[in-house]
Amino acid sequence: MNADLFGGMGGADWALLGGGIAAILGGIGSAIGITIASSTASGILSEDGTKFGKLLPLAAMPGTQGIYGFIAAVLAMVFFGVLDGNMSLPAAAGFKVFLACMPVGFLCLVSAIYQGLASAAAAGIVAADQPAPALIFPALVETYAVLALIVTILMMLSVQTAYPL
Repeated sequence: MNADLFGGMGGADWALLGGGIAAILGGIGSAIGITIASSTASGILSEDGTKFGKLLPLAAMPGTQGIYGFIAAVLAMVFFGVLDGNMSLPAAAGFKVFLACMPVGFLCLVSAIYQGLASAAAAGIVAADQPAPALIFPALVETYAVLALIVTILMMLSVQTAYPL
């Protein structure tokens, strides 16, 4: 009955799928966000190469969401013994790990893209030599990616407490 309920997948399968999706979605969002920000930064740099140091953090900032997805994937493997080759995680626990990985996966996909847009817009501050701190605007978007990572970690900790190895 348990195998039918969970599509014939074991707990380790579900945990690996959740971690993989979190890493993939975070990575996709980061790649898109960095591309958006870098395109604008490159245009500015073609006119004034001295602004590279101020533009690099803006272009790199959307990459953090890919890191958060990676962290979720590693934690899914470490917390539940999959990295050690333990494939005895109950299917119900593995499915809960899968669900725990979804907040960081989906939110980082979307927030990295919007952070790239915010970074591209903030690059205009740098281009215009304005004294305003350009990193503030993309940092506001970062807040929600960090919150999603925290939620994912807390959800995994609750599953780990319910299903100790």
